[in-house]
Amino acid sequence: MEIARQKLAESPSARFDAEILLAHVLESSRSFLYANPELELTHKRAEQFKKLVKRRALGQPVAYLTGSSEFWSLPLRVTPAVLIPRPETERLVETALERIPPEADWRIADLGTGSGAIALAIASERQKCEIHATDISPAAIDIARDNARQLGLGHIHFHCGSWGEPLQGKFHLVLSNPPYIDADDPHLRQGDLRFEPETALTPGPDGLDAIRQISQFAGSVLLEGGWLMLEHGWEQGTQCRETLASAGFVEIRTLRDLQGHERVTLGEKD
Repeated sequence: MEIARQKLAESPSARFDAEILLAHVLESSRSFLYANPELELTHKRAEQFKKLVKRRALGQPVAYLTGSSEFWSLPLRVTPAVLIPRPETERLVETALERIPPEADWRIADLGTGSGAIALAIASERQKCEIHATDISPAAIDIARDNARQLGLGHIHFHCGSWGEPLQGKFHLVLSNPPYIDADDPHLRQGDLRFEPETALTPGPDGLDAIRQISQFAGSVLLEGGWLMLEHGWEQGTQCRETLASAGFVEIRTLRDLQGHERVTLGEKD
């Protein structure tokens, strides 16, 4: 374990990364590692662990190496075909749940679902809602559908297509964590982002392009009094509020994440 931590020294979470990878190799939990500090690996598992550590040292995300990630306490399968769910996106889920009554039978749309994280989190909390999730990537839809199956959440309908293009009918709530990073942002070539699907990170030269498209679509399909909720970059709050206002939304506000950054902007259909 010490050798692994040394190889991962450039990672700010070297110890955590090493423990996650070792637990994955042992098909166990991190708590099992703490309870068995003198455990010796078989040759096969030792070699497997070394290979994973080497790949992590080259920058590959831990979630892709283990094939799994947790979001809203739900275990999700992830691959390089989908974005790795971020803790800050839970702010979007919290915001939605604050407005969806516990016994509501609303129609809800999650646009650009990726691994299905947002749709699955809401489905796990609001069993009577009819949830529709879209993604332009067939591979992403397959992963999201598989995650729903593994979690036993059958009230989600998955559609392959761009944003709301595959959807029909009216909705009480539309939400999305769309790509919002400018294509020339240097962060796209750093850290874990180098390995994640570019189309899930940036809409192109204009980081707000997807947000504008979704705002226009939502305005046409939301019921009166329905809500649009969008995650965005920490410096995009003002622009998102202006975009929603231009699309005809009212009661517009921006909420902050746990780090105090503006993260979710929402507006009501007038």
